Amino acid sequence: MILFPAIDLFEGKAVRLYKGRYDQMTVYSEQPEEIADDFVRQGISHIHIVDLEGAKNGDTPNLGTVLRIKEKSGCFCEIGGGIRSLEVIQRYLDSGLDRVILGTAAVENTELLEATVSRYGDRIAAGADIHDGHVAVRGWQIRSELPFMTFCRQMEAVGIRTLICTDISKDGAMRGTNLPLYRELSESLRIRITASGGISTLEDVRQLRAMNLYGAIIGKAYYTGAFSLKDALEAAK
Repeated sequence: MILFPAIDLFEGKAVRLYKGRYDQMTVYSEQPEEIADDFVRQGISHIHIVDLEGAKNGDTPNLGTVLRIKEKSGCFCEIGGGIRSLEVIQRYLDSGLDRVILGTAAVENTELLEATVSRYGDRIAAGADIHDGHVAVRGWQIRSELPFMTFCRQMEAVGIRTLICTDISKDGAMRGTNLPLYRELSESLRIRITASGGISTLEDVRQLRAMNLYGAIIGKAYYTGAFSLKDALEAAK
């Protein structure tokens, strides 16, 4: 199982939200690329990046910071947050990002989703951000009427190979991840699942690994020192 430690960006800073709430934001660094350097020192090869400003407005306000993270770390970098147009997708991929994650666009713009999957294949992933059993959109601010499992099956049908699934109620809470959810997804779908939200112990990592998931995103647990990424890598083997 691949570990993807996360760097969430707002105004060029590395921050974390609590359950997706912008009014409960903690700033961890004004130099996010230094965090990426620490990831690499601990043995990390993949990084998950989210542009929280982009998630709200659909643009790329932190592109410069994203590219510095990619260049300095040399890691496989995936990016999500506000990617809702072909122009933004091309901007990221042409700039050297390895994979982009469609969230709102995957729900609201089937034509764009199908066209980009056809064109870019595995460099396009989908994000299933779950709120009360439904998919949330617009930076987690709006709950759609689309049941999450219906959405996941739609992504499988359209050719998405990687699905990043976040239980918003667990995100940043440090109270454990939603293991039953990821078990259901791993048993029901034939695409690669990345777990996100609430991973707070090494035992969480071990149990996700035992489900043969593709990946797991480590967020607040890293920033609070709950465990080291080096130890998490061992648990993920």
